[in-house]
Amino acid sequence: MNHPTVPPAAPLGGTTLPDATGSPHWWRPVQGRLHSWDVSTGVDGPGTRFVAFAAGCPLRCLYCQNPDTWRMRDGTPTTAEQVVNQVRGFVQFVRTAGGGMTVSGGEPLLQPAFTHALFTGAKELGLHTALDTSGALGARASDALLDATDLVLLDIKSWDPARYHRLTGAAIEPTLAFARRLAERGTPVWVRYVLVPGLTDDPSDVEGVARFAAGLGNVERVDVLPFHRLGAAKYDRLGIPFALRDTAPPDAELLTRVRDTFTAAGLTTY
Repeated sequence: MNHPTVPPAAPLGGTTLPDATGSPHWWRPVQGRLHSWDVSTGVDGPGTRFVAFAAGCPLRCLYCQNPDTWRMRDGTPTTAEQVVNQVRGFVQFVRTAGGGMTVSGGEPLLQPAFTHALFTGAKELGLHTALDTSGALGARASDALLDATDLVLLDIKSWDPARYHRLTGAAIEPTLAFARRLAERGTPVWVRYVLVPGLTDDPSDVEGVARFAAGLGNVERVDVLPFHRLGAAKYDRLGIPFALRDTAPPDAELLTRVRDTFTAAGLTTY
């Protein structure tokens, strides 16, 4: 269930608070733009989770299923306090289910002050926090934001730089640098790898990601996510061409082969 009707705050444009200012509730007025929110189980971190989808993303992944999250200006203006007040209604349920709060997107690090504020509010509620990110804007994540982050769901979309650029329109190095920073901090990571036949199934590409992830020392699991075309209707509605409209999802044999590659590197794979 998506709820794109978070109560709006005053229009953006005022000064936000990027970090704690000494006030115990400094995070409450921090403004951001939210695409929607949802409550999910098993796909956005451990347990049942309140998931806030931040608006805006710098990447244009060929397999993206949510082109409606690309532009930050299309999100609903809100404040961290308003979002956390939504979370309050689910706290007991989420805690009982061993979950927490995830900030996803779009790309949450396009709005790092807002993401930090959401996690600070979640921590006041005693909730586990997870950051779902491509890592492309990892340099924007302050140490304070990462201190408030219990888990990072890191999308490593390819290993080959040329293929990564073809897939996303961006460079891979910022993501790898962010992954190394998380490893140095000891921040737990779940790597996500979207498997697209003919695009991310090259054995050398998979092996490269597997070696890198296994060498970090903080990767708790790898989720191999099969490509699907469920977002095609969104592209049609927005009048955007969907480049992979004719690409079939991976079959069971390919999924097994790729998962086995990660497992052979010593990683727990799903």
